[in-house]
Amino acid sequence: MQHNRRFFLCQLLTLYASVIDAFILPYKAFAAEAAPQFLLAQQYKSGVDVTQYLISEKYDGVRAMWDGKQLYSRQGNLINAPAWFTKDLPKTPLDGELWLGRGQFDALSGAVRKDVPIDAEWQGITYNIFELPDATGTFEARAKRMVAIVNQAHIDNKAPQLKVVTQFRLKDDAALQARLKQVVKSGGEGLMLHLASAEYTTGRSAVLVKLKPLYDGEATVIAHTAGKGKYQGKLGALVVKTPEGITFKLGTGLSDAERENPPKIGSLVTYTYKDFTKNGKPKFARFLRVRDEK
Repeated sequence: MQHNRRFFLCQLLTLYASVIDAFILPYKAFAAEAAPQFLLAQQYKSGVDVTQYLISEKYDGVRAMWDGKQLYSRQGNLINAPAWFTKDLPKTPLDGELWLGRGQFDALSGAVRKDVPIDAEWQGITYNIFELPDATGTFEARAKRMVAIVNQAHIDNKAPQLKVVTQFRLKDDAALQARLKQVVKSGGEGLMLHLASAEYTTGRSAVLVKLKPLYDGEATVIAHTAGKGKYQGKLGALVVKTPEGITFKLGTGLSDAERENPPKIGSLVTYTYKDFTKNGKPKFARFLRVRDEK
């Protein structure tokens, strides 16, 4: 009898899982299809011909896609900006970064994530554009069009918060490294290199590369490990898994508050690192923050 009960329970759980999948999987597919498609950067590698790229500062802001009516995050979530912030933005689709200034990410994230925006928190935020989604022509041509779009808006006394990311050229790798040091010394995060001849594309692509003293990546929390010694009774480390399937522990960089109330299993976190091991694991990985889902 007990065997029959266990068998019945297993069958019931299997049926339940099938029903859940029937509802959840189509939703996930729809969400993935509905989310805006962004161009994502690869890591810079030595040997790149710098002269073929337009270069700009890498902003530590919140990525935002403007579809001509509303702002969306990388996850496809609506960004609830104040009406005055968006009402005079061009009808042209734009891709850029909401930014509050160097070293101001936490304050920016706090403002942008609110369901009901607070005007005072948005006063210093700018929308810095660096791409025209689905536009034709090379990136160099699109960069000129972005400058024209922003200039026209300002001539019309509209959208003063709309900015265009400055693009420039450098003659060689030595000049690139010198500019990187200058930007980082001034509190910047790094540089972006966009292939000047590239047509518009989405997904992670070699046409866009990022150069930073420390690189960053994203991974999903799959487990928690218990702390020892001074962390007894608290989190020791996060066990995380990258989109490529690499699993590793992330224990450095967590505050005492985060160890007492760690990121939930299933949450997406950002970490920094210097390089990869021969097994593909990030070297000197350090927890940075829970990924902003807005």
